[in-house]
Amino acid sequence: MSSRDRAARRKRRAAKERWRRKRWYMVISPPYLGGEKELNLVPADSPEKLIGRVMEATLYDITDDFSHQVIKLYFQITEVEDRRAKTIFKGHEYSRDFLRSLIRRRTTKVTGIFDVTTKDGYTLRVTAVAFTVTRIKTSQEKAIRAIMREILQEKSKALNFDQFVQEMILGKIASDIYNKAKSISPLRHVGIMKSKLLAKPVLEAVAVASSGGGSGESSE
Repeated sequence: MSSRDRAARRKRRAAKERWRRKRWYMVISPPYLGGEKELNLVPADSPEKLIGRVMEATLYDITDDFSHQVIKLYFQITEVEDRRAKTIFKGHEYSRDFLRSLIRRRTTKVTGIFDVTTKDGYTLRVTAVAFTVTRIKTSQEKAIRAIMREILQEKSKALNFDQFVQEMILGKIASDIYNKAKSISPLRHVGIMKSKLLAKPVLEAVAVASSGGGSGESSE
């Protein structure tokens, strides 16, 4: 056996040994999204290496509602306890296929991107979207976008992070936008198309850093 073959064999053996040392941890969704749900098993050779990792799921995994498969969720692991990896909501987005299915000819897509800060100090970038029944004027687009901004700012000032995420993901905020904006133009769909957690309150960020946690980003 050549020295190259022996080196390759040692490398494979070392890789197998590292894999055997790994343990499996269950990723748990945050309690404010329908209770703590088991999302996925992930391997790691130490729980510390899981902190900061971002995991992907769908809203269907939380609600068991098949229509929610089109909404992708991102969760960041913040704590590991007894083989359970606890998470915080990191962001969400519509699937590309779903977003494509909403587009129609001779209609208007109104998009608004807003940075909001919740009552307890979490900052998120939120993208709201509305699809009209017919093509509308620029002035109507601006009016609908202004309603999006108004409602998102009102909600973020009134709600804690947990409450805001729940209302955003489960459609309450979109429903409020729809009910007010439909007076501007008939609407076919209104939703929060995308969100991303930008910053946590200072005290919580310091606590995570002191525990050795990393930071992760949701998919764009």
